[in-house]
Amino acid sequence: MNRWALQRYTNAELWLRTRADRAARHLTSRADRGQTSFEYLGIAVVIAVIIGVLATTSIGDLVEKQILKAIRKIGGGGK
Repeated sequence: MNRWALQRYTNAELWLRTRADRAARHLTSRADRGQTSFEYLGIAVVIAVIIGVLATTSIGDLVEKQILKAIRKIGGGGK
């Protein structure tokens, strides 16, 4: 391969790699944009479901009684 063709080939390959890297970076950054807000939303939904289950079952009453008992112990109110 002569020097002129080798130079053109090298320039074309560098240009193509640069464009591919830019495109990959752009696609990755766009795909992750807003991801954190969806994760927070998912956590909030799970917490709301847990609170709803605890509020509508006898387990919720038991948890409430134990929490109040622990608060009274900390405050020095006895059992």
